[in-house]
Amino acid sequence: MPFDPQEKPLATLLAPDILDLLEENPSSLAAETEDLHPADLADVAELIPREHVAAFLAALPKARAADVLEYLAEDLRAEVLEEIPTSEAAAMVSQMTPDDRADALETIDEDVADDIVSELPAEARAETEKLRQYDPDTAGGLMTTEFISVSEGATVDEVFASVRAMARSGRKEATYAIYATTTEGRLHGVLSLRELLAAAPGATIADVARTEVVSVTPATDRQEVARITANYDLIAVPVVSESGHLMGVVTVDDVIDVIVQEQTEDVQKMGGMEALDEPYTSIGFWSMIKKRGVWLCLLFIGELFTASAMQGFEEELKRALVLSLFVPLIVSSGGNSGSQATSLIIRAMALGELQVKDWWRVALRELPTGLTLGAILGVLGVFRVVLWQRMGLWDYGEHYWLLAMTVGISVTGVVAFGSMVGSMLPFLLRRLGLDPASASAPFVATLVDVTGLIIYFMVALLLLRGTLL
Repeated sequence: MPFDPQEKPLATLLAPDILDLLEENPSSLAAETEDLHPADLADVAELIPREHVAAFLAALPKARAADVLEYLAEDLRAEVLEEIPTSEAAAMVSQMTPDDRADALETIDEDVADDIVSELPAEARAETEKLRQYDPDTAGGLMTTEFISVSEGATVDEVFASVRAMARSGRKEATYAIYATTTEGRLHGVLSLRELLAAAPGATIADVARTEVVSVTPATDRQEVARITANYDLIAVPVVSESGHLMGVVTVDDVIDVIVQEQTEDVQKMGGMEALDEPYTSIGFWSMIKKRGVWLCLLFIGELFTASAMQGFEEELKRALVLSLFVPLIVSSGGNSGSQATSLIIRAMALGELQVKDWWRVALRELPTGLTLGAILGVLGVFRVVLWQRMGLWDYGEHYWLLAMTVGISVTGVVAFGSMVGSMLPFLLRRLGLDPASASAPFVATLVDVTGLIIYFMVALLLLRGTLL
């Protein structure tokens, strides 16, 4: 994979020295790199030749190697886990946080993943099997089972002692929130470490915990989890069963990953292609052709209707070739307005600002907006025709004012139509159970191109009959 030294200068600087250590004295690698952040070591691993990555990780303590694995690029991490012996892979991933462990196993061959899971310690194996049963795009697939929960009847002093013991005994990912549960394990309240520190000695957790807890179920979609996290300014979202039992916690770092992934998918779909399921630099040639080629073929077929629309007005074009001069102006104006509207509505849907039931509100807003924008562009179109005629840059004939009005009215209608189509299409796709982001800008532009030409030529027939036509 191409690597830009300017992007990660520290890794570029360290990689040669680490390669030398691997060849001359691999046992000293752990001590020499102990002050480096795991993310920096992951950058180094991505820079060195791939055949050395497994040896690089093997030279680190297992817990340290697990930290590096969590930051490693998905394709490289999968390659390493499939390459090294199963027992070594199990020893490494057992040190990862439960949610990252499940994510790592999700990306490798299923048989290899099953073999690694079978080698895990009993507790880690049970956690992993539990998390692997959930869809990766749900709260269950995102949650970690490493969190702090205490009985609501416990005192503040007892909880302090428990938190210290848990922090010292091992790794707890979600340590910034403490969840109070009933004796049956149902979620009852939550408090932060700051609130715990501020609590009066001798008070019980039930006295200081907030009982209005925002939670999700394991089946909650990851986009909804991200929306809830942002809406309530949370750093962790508890995941509870239908009976209210606390099952896990989705932490803010996973939510950030979700937001990045969702935005990446939406941008790719809105660009007129199928979302990539691998990094751009890792996806294979034929996979890329498939992802992009299918949509390009569909858009090409759609544009064929544009030629059909023009063919339907062939006689009019022969009699008034001047009409063809403004075809690019007409189709681009409608496509641009439709693309704008689509982008706005898709983003509003992604942020939870609009639901399917809000389509009529959007329609009432987009119709006058489209007409106003169209009128502005229409005036510019009229001005262009008249100016060129008056300055002698082009001779449109004695009926140039009618041509100017044709262009102006057509642009107004096409822009308004494009705005309406672009804003309504995402609602239609959502109603059909499809991703609104599939209403890509090129798709909307292609649709509006055809209808825009029809509007243009119909207006020309009405206004120019008996003159230019």
